[in-house]
Amino acid sequence: MRIGITCYPTYGGSGAVATELGLELGRRGHEVHIISYASPFRLRGGFAQRVTFHEVVPTDYPLFEHSPYALALAVKQHEVALREDLQLMHAHYAIPHAATAWLAKQMLQSERDLKVVTTLHGTDITLVGQDPSYFTITKFSIERSDGVTAVSEYLRDETYRAFGCVGCDVRVIPNFVSTTDFHPATDGSWRRALAPADHKILIHVSNFRPVKRIADVIHVFAGVRRALPATLVLAGDGPERDLAEQEVDRLKLRGDVRFLGKVDQVAELLRGGDLFLLPSASESFGLSALEAMACGVPVVATRQGGLPEVVVDGETGYLAPVGAVDEMTERAVAVLKDGATHERMRRAAAARALEFSTERVVPRYEALYQDVLGD
Repeated sequence: MRIGITCYPTYGGSGAVATELGLELGRRGHEVHIISYASPFRLRGGFAQRVTFHEVVPTDYPLFEHSPYALALAVKQHEVALREDLQLMHAHYAIPHAATAWLAKQMLQSERDLKVVTTLHGTDITLVGQDPSYFTITKFSIERSDGVTAVSEYLRDETYRAFGCVGCDVRVIPNFVSTTDFHPATDGSWRRALAPADHKILIHVSNFRPVKRIADVIHVFAGVRRALPATLVLAGDGPERDLAEQEVDRLKLRGDVRFLGKVDQVAELLRGGDLFLLPSASESFGLSALEAMACGVPVVATRQGGLPEVVVDGETGYLAPVGAVDEMTERAVAVLKDGATHERMRRAAAARALEFSTERVVPRYEALYQDVLGD
């Protein structure tokens, strides 16, 4: 198949999944064209067989206070679809990608029927898409797509609740993880690089937005630190980074907290951890939790959104209500102090992640494409 993929190139679950999907489709023999305003961060490793990146460059004209990126994207989608004879455009994150894909489809209509598949990832439905400024176009884009997927049952149900989407059949195809890249540690090299030998290592990876509740991460760690020697490793960056640094200093934890900033390849980092913290206010899936589990790292997270579909409470980690810092601290200390429980959860986490492996999930996208194309 000849497939176009449009996604955000920045750090975040939707761009990561879209890029990994494109790379895997290329490995499976499909021709893939990724279209965005910058090369996605997981595509920056160099040449990938049968995967081509196309950059969208909006015109910088004095009349425009903000360059009309969406229109430039629609033109680029049409241009690539026409030149490369694409059969299908896969839009990741509804706004504006699904709408621009529909525009490209209309511009190409006299030539052929370009199919549009839209994957909903989270805030395009739960937050941005429900804003009055975008609600109507989001609903329109979903309803006019030839195929629609959501990354969790929670997000599918939220889409139906918020938008209605008459006549839509939203398929659940979960996020996936490459178990070739994300797998349990085979030695202690990364542990030695991250913390003293007698420390337990807690890890959090995110874009440091308010929804991630970074202060809760720090407060949980503070409670764990009072109970046993530990190091907190924070990877990522974003608007809450400065506040997090200030809270670490206020609690006098600086000596045991490491801010690593943006890390392109997090698998090695995760393999050095003992516990992953994800106390988010909302997660439509929780890709970072899945990646941690694939590396054999149990997860303490919130019982929110799609997380219960990934983390099995009491088996691969623990779930707690949003803001329940004391409960999350208690759970974290208990699993870190009990070697047998920790080992059991490590094994269960890695086994659970296999259910979301690339080999199991990507064929579901291929089957959807074939259904949409009528093959």
